Amino acid sequence: MRRFRVVALSLAVISVSAVGACASMSATSGASVAGSHQTVVPITRDQVLAAQNAWGAALVQISTTYDSAGLEAATKTAESVIDSAYGYSLGPVLFKPTLTVAPQTFRTTREGALAYFVGGNKRFANDTGFALKHWRSYQIENAALFMDGDVAISMGNVRLTDRDGNVTIVDKTWGWKRGSDGNLRIVLHHSSLPYNPG
Repeated sequence: MRRFRVVALSLAVISVSAVGACASMSATSGASVAGSHQTVVPITRDQVLAAQNAWGAALVQISTTYDSAGLEAATKTAESVIDSAYGYSLGPVLFKPTLTVAPQTFRTTREGALAYFVGGNKRFANDTGFALKHWRSYQIENAALFMDGDVAISMGNVRLTDRDGNVTIVDKTWGWKRGSDGNLRIVLHHSSLPYNPG
């Protein structure tokens, strides 16, 4: 598996002026209209892998921004990432983050997602900001991919390494839908720590 290290990352999903790193999140237009009929352009494996890598790179970018420029800058970065990577504009996103507890286990709103990533929201007082934990690199290991038209699902592990070299492994399931602009949007994100029977 390849390890991706991010030093100075410019992401299309983060800044309108950024170039290159996440251009694959904006895949070629997925819907063309001929008369009154819409043609579905299937999501490809390469587009899923690109979307996964864009998510990992964006998480590291939020974290490094927090370390270098503080919470306000990290929050702005996180807002841009959420708006470009997730499908909250399409409806509720089925987002179950790693470290959440009832009654706020599931984050179907943008507000809940932002609170999880950067904290600071009194309505989500238990959130300390998962994206602020000094992440420096990521590695994605897929168990399987499922693709059907403009919907794709992946399941596997994500390994995150912090600035001290500590590794956190999470079990991850993502679901994407291609939006009308052709971009892949996360509409399902389930994350949990691996089961430890001991």
